[in-house]
Amino acid sequence: MTATSGKKFLDVLSGQAVSPPPVWMMRQAGRHLPEYLETRSRARDFLDFCYTPSLAAEATLQPVRRYGMDAAILFADILLILDAMGLGVTFEKGEGPLVEVINTPSDLQRVKPQAAADKLSPVYETVSRVKAELPPSCALIGFAGSPWTVTLYAVEGRGKTDKSMAWRWAHGRPDDLAAAMDLVGEATAHYLARQVEAGADALMLFDSWAEGLPDNIFEEVIIAPTRKLVARLRGMGVTVPIIGFPRGAGVMVPDYVAATGVTGVGLDTAALPKFINSTLPPNFPVQGHLDPLLLIEGGARLDARVDQLLDAYRGRPHIFNLGHGVRPETPIANVERVLARIRKG
Repeated sequence: MTATSGKKFLDVLSGQAVSPPPVWMMRQAGRHLPEYLETRSRARDFLDFCYTPSLAAEATLQPVRRYGMDAAILFADILLILDAMGLGVTFEKGEGPLVEVINTPSDLQRVKPQAAADKLSPVYETVSRVKAELPPSCALIGFAGSPWTVTLYAVEGRGKTDKSMAWRWAHGRPDDLAAAMDLVGEATAHYLARQVEAGADALMLFDSWAEGLPDNIFEEVIIAPTRKLVARLRGMGVTVPIIGFPRGAGVMVPDYVAATGVTGVGLDTAALPKFINSTLPPNFPVQGHLDPLLLIEGGARLDARVDQLLDAYRGRPHIFNLGHGVRPETPIANVERVLARIRKG
């Protein structure tokens, strides 16, 4: 089926199977592009980069200009919401993000949720700038981290940990964890609604740390908060499609799809097409899930895997993407190779 809305990406999220499928890549605006590195060099630090609309808009648009992607994703970071909520957030070279650790949910009440969203006005200006410059056929994706993943950073203080402290909250302090996720979720709802007001065509929720959770904890920290956030957005009048990406969810993907209210689901590198097709409704949109490491290696195995994924989801609403983000060492020629193979039909 050909696109009917003028944006293939949105057609797929409306339940249409489009051939060839629309394509974009997580972290497509990033360190594998020389133009990104030049733009990044003009910012004082990473937060300054995210909070400078002229630079963030340029980074968002670069992969669309170079590759003709069917969607652009806002250049920002999932931890901006914690920064706006009054926690100290820094990005240290070689260390990644560092976040002020919370001890109780009240540590997240320094700034009211709507006021936290108001503090992120530079992000909305970025959205507006990008929207004004995108080709009519290209959709714009706004995004945020899901409550569990964002709250995990606040509990752990950083991303490079074994996540055991957050898991211990889930087991031993479930009420405190739920209260903290509620506060993050409410601020996130206002943040995402403002992105849509500024021009985002769709939203994506990143649950980057959904992997390995026991099924009962997965229900409490992934499904329940996501369901609440999606319902809150709908109650606020947000009607755009919402893609959920519970990375590492494995066999819990069908439960996530059935219970959260998301419009489509992002699949990680380990997703099994046979399992996905046998457990999800045939008209439910999926996004994914080429291995980013295979994208680096290239060659005949890359071609074969692209063909396998295209064949696996033929007839289903499918957005071609990666199972995780583009890595800095990815050759531009390999991205171009994948796009050419998809677009040949």
